[in-house]
Amino acid sequence: MAIAEQQTSSQVTQGSSDKSWHGIVLQTLKRNEISLIPYVPDRVLTPLIQNLHADPFFTTFATAREEEAVGIVSGAWMGGRRGAVLMQTSGFATLANVLASLAVPYQIPLIMFVSERGTLGEFNYGQSLVCRTMRPVLDSLALEHHTITRLDELEFIADRSIKQAVTTQAPVALILNPLLTGGKTFDK
Repeated sequence: MAIAEQQTSSQVTQGSSDKSWHGIVLQTLKRNEISLIPYVPDRVLTPLIQNLHADPFFTTFATAREEEAVGIVSGAWMGGRRGAVLMQTSGFATLANVLASLAVPYQIPLIMFVSERGTLGEFNYGQSLVCRTMRPVLDSLALEHHTITRLDELEFIADRSIKQAVTTQAPVALILNPLLTGGKTFDK
């Protein structure tokens, strides 16, 4: 675990110009003029969140709940500003109503980056249950979603998904698998 934390720490200090997963996400957001980033704090997303806070292009802040972040991004879209929401898999479990009653019917191109928990050695059974229900919920709402596992596919999938969401005015979920992010590390 110490090695993984050292790598994550050095990646954060290198900034967003490197080819880390979080550097690629930051540059892709910027290139697509997505500057408003509300999030619910998450350990896996910490390097991305820190780099977003450090970049003056972005307005980045924590919210209490994922529904709040979706509401903020939805209002921003209606006011002419693009945003994306950062969350963990378990936070996604709270979103079915706000997606079905706001984002989908009002054609909000909601971009969601979801750090995936509940797989690959997960210790929390609750996280595993939510992980198994996330994709069926996305499918039942007819929402585009992609699970990204490799660094070499991240930029292409994120960039094209954002462009499609904006053009079609439909939400998209980009699920960041532990194979990409390294996942959450657990101490024993």
